[in-house]
Amino acid sequence: MSIQADCGHELVPRPEQTPDALRVALAVVAPGRLAEMQRTKDNAFAKAVEWQSVSPVRSWVLAWARDIEIARRPDLSARYAWASGNLEREEPDVAGEALRELTAVLNEAMTAVRG
Repeated sequence: MSIQADCGHELVPRPEQTPDALRVALAVVAPGRLAEMQRTKDNAFAKAVEWQSVSPVRSWVLAWARDIEIARRPDLSARYAWASGNLEREEPDVAGEALRELTAVLNEAMTAVRG
């Protein structure tokens, strides 16, 4: 992968891991995903009630914190876009590299939001 990291440049600061803070950040970095966020939030809260557990809500928060981490950082966003765009290439070596890069981006973002 030839994209260089743009270290230190972030579109918005890392938001707190609360539904409101995540929604505000998403409205800046990926406003087209707000409806998706609301749908998945509703689903997570419904599961939390059904299961009598906060686990679905915590999973929802972490998933959106990870996605916002990627979107707010141009370096991760560019790597994510490259990997996603090359996952289904016919060349196995390119598709394999894309899968490895996508995994690395997701892991890096999750590590960042978990602190």
